[in-house]
Amino acid sequence: QVQLVESGGGLVQTGGSQRLSCAASGRALSRNAVGWFRQAPGKEREAVAFIGWKSGITYYADSVKGRFTVSRDNAKDTVYLQMTSLKPEDTAVYYCAAGQGPGPWSSTTYYAYWGQGTQVTVSS
Repeated sequence: QVQLVESGGGLVQTGGSQRLSCAASGRALSRNAVGWFRQAPGKEREAVAFIGWKSGITYYADSVKGRFTVSRDNAKDTVYLQMTSLKPEDTAVYYCAAGQGPGPWSSTTYYAYWGQGTQVTVSS
């Protein structure tokens, strides 16, 4: 059974930076694409970033493009989400997910495995 564990969340001030990590058991991340999602209270879960497992291709939501960077370290079987220039509207629970599709990277159905989430709070 694949287990994903996010870490690195916490409280940060507006304009600050934070790096989230997603680690997996069983070298699952080296065989799957990984997506980052977030969900704010009262809102739907939204896709934030994606990194492919073979090509390493990346995609970003328009709301985070230029501020967030997703990367992976296959040797450590870990995926990172580096967040900069954080805004209060970035406050949410952030989830990593792993999967092989099919479908669009921004769809939750693309992913078979999910982490439990980590809270990111950006204070104004």
